[in-house]
Amino acid sequence: MPVRVTLDALILRRGIKARDLAAEIGLSETQLSLFRSGKVKGIRFSTLARLCAALDCTPSDLLDYDFHPDDLARPDEGED
Repeated sequence: MPVRVTLDALILRRGIKARDLAAEIGLSETQLSLFRSGKVKGIRFSTLARLCAALDCTPSDLLDYDFHPDDLARPDEGED
C-alpha cells in the first residue's frame, strides 16, 4: 500500500513514550500500536487531529505517500 504511517519516527524525534501519547489523546495503547504498525484500515479525523495537537505536527508528519503506478494494477490485500 502506498500510504505508510511514520508516527514512530516522530515519537522518537519528540522523545516521548507511545504509552504517554496514547494516554494524552485518549486512545488505548493497543489501538495506537495498531496505527503505528500500519495494521489499521483507517483512522478517524478526530483521532488524527488529537495526534497532531499532542505532537504539534500536521497529518503529513504522521503519514507518507509513496506512489508506484503498479499499485493501480493490483488490488489491496484482503479486499474482495
